[in-house]
Amino acid sequence: MIKSIAHLGPIGTYSELATLIYAEKLTNTTGVETKLIPYPNIAQTLQSVAKGETDVAVVPVENSIHGIVAITLDTLWELDGLQIQLGLTLPVIHNFLTRGNTLEGIKTVYSHPQALAQCQKWLDSHLPQAHLIATESTTEALHHLNQEPTAGAIASERAAQLYNVPIKVANINDYPDNCTRFWVISREKNHHGNHISLGFSFPQNQPGVLVKPLKIFAEQEINLTRIESRPTKRLLGEYLFFLDLEGDTTQKDIKIALDQLSSLTKTLKVFGNYDVLKIDNCSKGQS
Repeated sequence: MIKSIAHLGPIGTYSELATLIYAEKLTNTTGVETKLIPYPNIAQTLQSVAKGETDVAVVPVENSIHGIVAITLDTLWELDGLQIQLGLTLPVIHNFLTRGNTLEGIKTVYSHPQALAQCQKWLDSHLPQAHLIATESTTEALHHLNQEPTAGAIASERAAQLYNVPIKVANINDYPDNCTRFWVISREKNHHGNHISLGFSFPQNQPGVLVKPLKIFAEQEINLTRIESRPTKRLLGEYLFFLDLEGDTTQKDIKIALDQLSSLTKTLKVFGNYDVLKIDNCSKGQS
């Protein structure tokens, strides 16, 4: 049996690196062989699982510096039947790549919006003259360098090796402890873990609408580790809410809280009950 795993491509992205690490873990623990399938964006990566084109998707959800990856939450909310199987926390080390000779000659810098944001201080300090252009992935940015000698890109060490592009400056992160959290998502339901992710909407927008749900978790002494709001894309000022909490869905306090939350919300989606694997040392090209 070969399990197909979708990820944001092309090869050399941080998403591919996280996928390689997950695939290696899966093969080592279960013996299952894997096939990695890159997609041009995060939405299509998740849609491939929902449509049954692939078995699993690995997608970024949050960065320790720049916050949430909004398209992941938005797409997960829109698609039915997807469940988080595992969380992966990956250290991210950005590098400045160029075929140019000097930083002074750089006119354009390409990279994924998250990477540009995570290196903003370095860019302002060392390349104030450069025009920043967002791409779908850090690897896509490298395709511009062969045609543009005055261009640079922000990408991983692995990407530099794969595409044979020199690293001009290594480790340009604005903050040293830069990590990205990924979710491993499939159509199978996972019933146990130490983390729960959910999303919900309310029947109507009114003052204090979020207080009652938060009070439910406080009364059950459940620790919330993340809360985010996203626009419903229907009315201005109308929001969806996403929560991460510690616990297992089989626990009595969690069951009580989810039952009470269900009575307050218009739509409640439990995206998964899962464990998180922290990757301290990445052996596949990431230092």
